[in-house]
Amino acid sequence: MKRMKTTEAVGQVLCHDITQIIPGVTKDAVFRKGHIIREEDIPVLLSVGKDSVYIWENDETMMHENDVAEVLYRMTANEHMHPSDVKEGKIEAIADTEGLLKVDREKLKKVNAFGEMMIATRHGNTVVKKGDKLAGTRIIPLVIKKDKMQEAEKICDGTPILKILPFTVKKAAIITTGNEVYHGRIKDAFTPVIEQKIAEFGAEMMFHEIFDDNDRKITDGCLRAIEAGADIVFCTGGMSVDPDDKTPLAIKNTGAEMISYGSPVLPGAMFLLSYYRKGDKVIPICGLPGCAMYNRRTIFDLVLPRLMAADPVTADELASLGEGGLCLNCKVCTFPNCGFGKGW
Repeated sequence: MKRMKTTEAVGQVLCHDITQIIPGVTKDAVFRKGHIIREEDIPVLLSVGKDSVYIWENDETMMHENDVAEVLYRMTANEHMHPSDVKEGKIEAIADTEGLLKVDREKLKKVNAFGEMMIATRHGNTVVKKGDKLAGTRIIPLVIKKDKMQEAEKICDGTPILKILPFTVKKAAIITTGNEVYHGRIKDAFTPVIEQKIAEFGAEMMFHEIFDDNDRKITDGCLRAIEAGADIVFCTGGMSVDPDDKTPLAIKNTGAEMISYGSPVLPGAMFLLSYYRKGDKVIPICGLPGCAMYNRRTIFDLVLPRLMAADPVTADELASLGEGGLCLNCKVCTFPNCGFGKGW
């Protein structure tokens, strides 16, 4: 491409989209790449601040921004996604289904550090719906060397940066614990909260029992729920360090692998995560702290999408939640698009 004075560019082929911004009215391309500039276009170009324009000259060693957008999309998007139209050198990845968005952070960082190109995504490990915008890409200049794009593609090595994991957990068990509930001193307010939250992922409660603070009974209840076909087990109550609280011991005695008892999240410090293996099936058994019953957002909301997509959570990942793990109880909750949980 070459630069030319706008007043001398009649008959030339425009090399890039020209954006017109009218505050409160529009921000769009007034002319597209490939447009042949006419005499009547000159005043419009000048009105949007284009005293000079770039016109197209063929160069086999370079790639135009619109062509590069297609390459960046292939580096970014996976199945269950589709591209937007290329516009002003930008292209977006859009979700075709609901699920858990996964972002390969290392690859994303390497691409964005490569220079002259960028990929911006939503936060990983969050729920996306069909039609949601997942990522946007573009190069910074109008053209870029082909060999540089080929080098950038090697970063992804055929495995795109994004993927969507469909929600697969459909059958849940709830083990309600505590003498106060078992003996009818208070009403079980925890179970309806869990039922409502798992319903958002297409799952339902298929097993529910209430136990007093007897660790052997709670252990037995967890194991019977798994035998009954539960994909996940939630134990409510009895998660503190009080002498009557036996739920962590009960979960440990199922034989499940303990991932973490405690998390650097407030509310939700007394959360427990474990995995029970039955043949080739892995069933999460969670101990939910009382805050998950009455706080709108807690550790439960950070972990639940991953559990419902059968995406294993590690102790290291839980430990990383400290940064961003303080919920400020905002008047208008914007989770997960807020500081809560960005440590993922």
